[in-house]
Amino acid sequence: MPPARPDALSRQILDLKKKLNAVILAHNYQVPEIQDLADFVGDSLGLSQQAAKTSAEVIVFCGVHFMAETAKILNPMKVVVLPDKDAGCSLEESCPAAKLQALQQTNPNFWTISYINCSAEVKALSDIICTSGNAVKIANAAPRDRDLLFVPDENLGAWVMEKTGRPMTLWRGSCYVHVEWTHESIVRIRGQYPGAPIVAHPECTRAVRMLADEVCSTEKMVGYCRSSPAKAIIIATEAGMLHRLRKECPNKEFIPAPTDNCRCNECRFMKMNTLEKLYDCMANLEPRVELSEATLSRARLPIERMLEVSARS
Repeated sequence: MPPARPDALSRQILDLKKKLNAVILAHNYQVPEIQDLADFVGDSLGLSQQAAKTSAEVIVFCGVHFMAETAKILNPMKVVVLPDKDAGCSLEESCPAAKLQALQQTNPNFWTISYINCSAEVKALSDIICTSGNAVKIANAAPRDRDLLFVPDENLGAWVMEKTGRPMTLWRGSCYVHVEWTHESIVRIRGQYPGAPIVAHPECTRAVRMLADEVCSTEKMVGYCRSSPAKAIIIATEAGMLHRLRKECPNKEFIPAPTDNCRCNECRFMKMNTLEKLYDCMANLEPRVELSEATLSRARLPIERMLEVSARS
């Protein structure tokens, strides 16, 4: 193990990155010290796009397991590592592939739109993938003669239905972090900061989305906050996003939306990644993401379909 001092550790991570010809990708919800070291910090769509076009030999994915799987699917010949193999996702866990397949068999006309927060096996069963940033566009582009099945986030799916008017069958899954915000807690914080707009992630419940001034993905939050004339903005998404927003908009105040439990707006899975684990995974090139050839091949198609639709003007 290297010295524990963050500055020394950060330098050694950067040295390893150069030696390995690696790229470090970090989700907006990662701890600040990892965000500050990454080559790219973004949401699931941006990270997928970066993974698809990288020329690096090693992809170091600082996020949760399904994100690293997506990078491997797009780069089957490259080494993909992540700091903690146990960094999972409550949405991914809510949708086992076998149960999804059983539901699909009840209606041969289903067109399955899977939120990227799902396993590689679920992606392999999907017609197309979406992220919170492009879900509306993906749903609008879906075939009009098919019955849409949206998995696994019912709150995101409900929001997409509100925005598009397209009926969908929704899988009963949710992000354990985003459902902790309540109508009451948002009303309370608005009363404390009456001039501050509220920005919420679409994984929040409808009761929260209805109170928000803007509902959008984390990447679109950056654009909204940059352009907003407000000097203080209330943010209802995972707390790691606050670091990115404060860097992008240093002259504004960002207020974390409260919950009944003050730490519920932190994802325990995202926070499993640390600088020490990041160094170790690069030094040992473990844990690696490995998938079968069949899964890689089948799961790649709906991801590529998503990237193609997202690129359309």
